[in-house]
Amino acid sequence: MPPSQRLFRLAILLLGFAALVGGTSLLAFRFSLAMGLAELQATGRHRLDLYATSLEREIDKYAYFPTTLGLEKDVLHLLTTPKPTPAQIEQLNLYLEQLNERAGTLSIYVLNVNGRVMATSNWRRPDSYLGEDLSFRPYFRQAMDTGSGRFFGIGTTRGEPGYYLTSALTNAQGTVGVAVLKVGLQQLEKTWSTVEAPALVADENGVVILASVPDWKFTTLKPLDDATRRAFDQTQQYNRRALNPLGVVELAELDHGARLVRLPKAGPEMVSMFPVAGKFLAQTQPLPGTPWTITVFSHQEQVREIAANRAALAGIGAAFLCILALMFNERRRHVRDRLAAREALQKAHDELERKVEERTADLSAANTRLQEEVAERTRAERTLRAAQDELVQAGKLAVLGQLSAGVAHELNQPLAALRTLSGNARKFLARGDQETAGSNLERIGELVDRMGRLTGQLKSFARKSTGKPQAVPIRRAVENALFLLEQRLQRAGVVACIDLPEEELLAWCDPNRLEQVLVNLAANSLDAMAGRPQQALDISARRQGERIEVKVRDQGPGLDEEARSHLFEPFFTTKEAGSGLGLGLAISAGIVADFGGNLTGDNHPDGGAVFTLDLPAAPAAPGALS
Repeated sequence: MPPSQRLFRLAILLLGFAALVGGTSLLAFRFSLAMGLAELQATGRHRLDLYATSLEREIDKYAYFPTTLGLEKDVLHLLTTPKPTPAQIEQLNLYLEQLNERAGTLSIYVLNVNGRVMATSNWRRPDSYLGEDLSFRPYFRQAMDTGSGRFFGIGTTRGEPGYYLTSALTNAQGTVGVAVLKVGLQQLEKTWSTVEAPALVADENGVVILASVPDWKFTTLKPLDDATRRAFDQTQQYNRRALNPLGVVELAELDHGARLVRLPKAGPEMVSMFPVAGKFLAQTQPLPGTPWTITVFSHQEQVREIAANRAALAGIGAAFLCILALMFNERRRHVRDRLAAREALQKAHDELERKVEERTADLSAANTRLQEEVAERTRAERTLRAAQDELVQAGKLAVLGQLSAGVAHELNQPLAALRTLSGNARKFLARGDQETAGSNLERIGELVDRMGRLTGQLKSFARKSTGKPQAVPIRRAVENALFLLEQRLQRAGVVACIDLPEEELLAWCDPNRLEQVLVNLAANSLDAMAGRPQQALDISARRQGERIEVKVRDQGPGLDEEARSHLFEPFFTTKEAGSGLGLGLAISAGIVADFGGNLTGDNHPDGGAVFTLDLPAAPAAPGALS
């Protein structure tokens, strides 16, 4: 067969295939859409009945309230009295206030025949209706003309929308006033906002007064002319709201009064239980006993999706049948092509296996090298950690060396006193003065306890730390550090000022190493203040969220720019030759970093240097919040 004829035959075959699939899909879509719209109409009618019933029940449960006020003698007496006393007005206000609270309404008030509010439930509020002239309100005129009235509007005082139920109050002489009950329908709107389809209620003017979508409220189903707007401004029914059109576009009329409409997408996106823009099936019915209408919008997206899915399935089925026919015709060629493809696939598989083996060998060698590097790095980290621990211990011993003179002096005095007291005790015992000898022995015990505390503190400070963090009281760490430096503080005449809060501050760190850092910082401060007239050492601590901040400040000359830039570098020192190696701050910074904290140094605004320890706070103990 010539190539041109083969191409023509293939084109005819493709066109027939496309026409069959497209026609089948189109018929299935239209049939499924018609069925879906019929089901959607039935569901919409059911929703209309439910919404209408719920609204009617919500309003009817308050309908008898205004009428019952005509049975109250105090109400009729107030309206028929030419000049009621303040006590009469207050008594009726209290009654209306209690009635309003028990009924759960927005407000209840009574107007005289001139439309002036004589008593109201909100008489205590600054924006009370008491004394207002509401004769211009339509609900007052309806009650005066027909005996009762129903009206939806927005309050002119507080701007609060509500449904007004009114009833004329009469006695033997005729109408003496009007009772007004204002009901809020917000709870009903909240209930509607959780259902499957949006709904709205429009009054006799086409203004949306209730809606499950907040943005729809006080819009209009059709544009208003200027005359209608002027009338609304005069009655203040909607309290001068803008009343912009909702923008409903009618697309087609269906059976039983249903309509296909499109709702515009206006304003920012909002979270909703149902779609509020797009194509909808709109169904409307009047509400009994009111000039209102209720409309339910059932979204068509699901119906159209189902119809599209069914159309796609029908098209796929038609295409499948055509493909089956082609498969029988092309079976022999497919078998031949499959054999050729299998042979090519086997070659490609063999080549791929070879490349995989090569890559596996390369990856194994790389993995071996990586493991060796990791092992070498681990050994180096262990060596570095051991060196750091030895350096920390050396720093402790250096501090102990600096404190040795003071410790010797601290121990020599008790030892001399012990020798004198023991000798005196022996003499008193020889004389038979046991009371004086016992007093000397008691003082000897106190001196021994004092020497034990000093040596115990030095022993605790000198031992190697485990490095394991625990909850460390900041106050105890500061006191232990100052205890070690007590003799040096006394010789230098330095006053240590400790500013700690009453609550116990617990840092998460190693207590021995924290004391070493505090001793180092305090010792540096003493060195910086040597020879200055005013010497004071300030140590303060505060909690900042999940961190604890400890500050050590001296009254020295402060830090110059060079010292601040190299402050924590090893072997950098501002002291004279032979007075230090410049490792104290470097070691302290490393210790604090191991805690998960930070050590910084700067000049204080009032003079001197200040070093800040930023430490993690200890976690709360289990059950601390129970």
